[in-house]
Amino acid sequence: MKASKFTTSIIALAVTAAFSAQAADDRYIIKVDESKKGLVKALAKKLGGELKVDGKGFIAASFAGKDLSQVKGLLNNPHIQMIEEDQRRVPLSVYSDTAGNPATTQLTPYAVVQSQADQVNFNAGAGMKVCVIDSGLDRSNQDFIWNNITGTNDSGTGNWDENGGPHGTHVAGTIGAADNGFGVVGMAPGVDMHIVKVFNEAGWGYSSDLAYAANICSGAGANIISMSLGGGGANSTEENAFKAFTDAGGLVVAAAGNDGNNVRSFPAGYSSVMMIGANDNNNAIADFSQFPSCTATSGKGKNATTVTDETICVEVTAGGVDTLSTYPAGMATSASMSADGVAFASSAMENSESVSGNTYNMGTAESTDSGANGMVCVIERGVISFHDKVNNCELSGGIGAVLYNNEPGMLYGTLGDTNATSIPAVGASQEDGAALLAANTVDINIGASDYGFMSGTSMATPAVSGIAALVWSNHNGCTGTEIRDALKSTAEDNGATGHDDYFGHGIVKAKAASDYLTANGCGGGVVTPPPVEGGDITADASGYKAKGKNKVDVTWSGAATASVDIIRNGSLRTTTANDGAYTDSFRTSGSFTYKVCDQGTSNCSTETTVNF
Repeated sequence: MKASKFTTSIIALAVTAAFSAQAADDRYIIKVDESKKGLVKALAKKLGGELKVDGKGFIAASFAGKDLSQVKGLLNNPHIQMIEEDQRRVPLSVYSDTAGNPATTQLTPYAVVQSQADQVNFNAGAGMKVCVIDSGLDRSNQDFIWNNITGTNDSGTGNWDENGGPHGTHVAGTIGAADNGFGVVGMAPGVDMHIVKVFNEAGWGYSSDLAYAANICSGAGANIISMSLGGGGANSTEENAFKAFTDAGGLVVAAAGNDGNNVRSFPAGYSSVMMIGANDNNNAIADFSQFPSCTATSGKGKNATTVTDETICVEVTAGGVDTLSTYPAGMATSASMSADGVAFASSAMENSESVSGNTYNMGTAESTDSGANGMVCVIERGVISFHDKVNNCELSGGIGAVLYNNEPGMLYGTLGDTNATSIPAVGASQEDGAALLAANTVDINIGASDYGFMSGTSMATPAVSGIAALVWSNHNGCTGTEIRDALKSTAEDNGATGHDDYFGHGIVKAKAASDYLTANGCGGGVVTPPPVEGGDITADASGYKAKGKNKVDVTWSGAATASVDIIRNGSLRTTTANDGAYTDSFRTSGSFTYKVCDQGTSNCSTETTVNF
């Protein structure tokens, strides 16, 4: 497990693959006859406009305090073809947790939506049971159907329903947290679980413990074994125990590891065990997710043989970066934030307290500012440390601080071990920065919580275990191996086209797997993996010459990822921000085709051609 600061986020609105239109900031796009652009630019400047963009066939300019109708009235010129608002565009995450306070509202973690688990109903009468080999499941968290949960204590580890740290409780919540109106919802809500507590107080166990636990899981009637753990070196006793479980019709799922290298971890590296990697909410591979090769060599010298076996490397991935799930009571730190009464994403940084107040834009807060007195400071990340920003806010009389990111995504962080501040401070995303700056009031609450974040292939593993239970509950005539094959056959292809060492077959998809089994039966058949979920991308390219070079303006809409790949003549030209426009420049002549793709995927626009 790779843990982030244990915080619960009150996540903002679920996002779409399209751009978000916001206030125009008094900026307008003026489409003009290119040959008369100079006259229009001069007119705009004379009438108080400030030129922002000088594009082909258009300019963009700001007119302070003027609305669209006023600007149209000012620029009454026959060479102007159209005037429209210059809308903001911001990078968006592909998937997000839902908004709310888990103490009173049920949140759906992003991985549930990403994996399509919210599109499949769990069949509670199918007899599915997941055996979780970990650090125990703390009975203090009430987001479980406890009548459906049993457990076994391994020697020296203590009671299975008393935590040996939050890891096991977090894992179990991802698999089967109840659909009960509060907290979080698991992949297979309310699924029967058997908990085997194998970790001692130092947080580790042995391969013999796992072999013994596999027998316990079998005796408890489990269909699936889930292990968010691993280590170096194979062990035949351990390997045989998991092989026996798989041969008997079960499914064993284990974490690939969190060292970000190509080392094979065990038990995930055994052929009988399904190895799971981790991706984030933007469909990108986690930087910590291990990626061992599918090629293995046995024997020595002339007797050495090399084989390729996709069952000894990553087979699929699931959400494993900053995943929200259950904790033992009060062991996580919760941050909730709202602006003008609307819930926004937040992460707890420091100092438990609740405050409400008017907002004050403190910029990057590089010095004190008396305007912040009695206010909640809204601060942009950058230049100086988080601690110094919050400290300057407090020294200015500020009662709380919201630090928003200066790059796409949520801001996670602390104020350091030498924190000298006392006001509550939370992180926010770059995407929400403009809305927070525009808000009149902000409410912040930081306190203990039963729900928190963790990151790791340890978090992706229970996601796949829960998805397997969900799919299997609707196709309970299948074997574990057939469920495993269905999950791989229908995974969303990400990374390099086709099977690769990082994603394996891709991001697991519950509905696609269930539909596949409905159509093809447990034995399977030929299937086309689902396309990347990002919607249709449309793109256009226009060529022209400037300063002796060929120029191509590529424009697009409908891309889902924070960055996009620009493909020219079938090869990657560049990866650039998903802001809707890119200009290519070169000197060679010929015919050039362009298409725009979600980064690292095969979800692309149709090709468009320019000639020089």
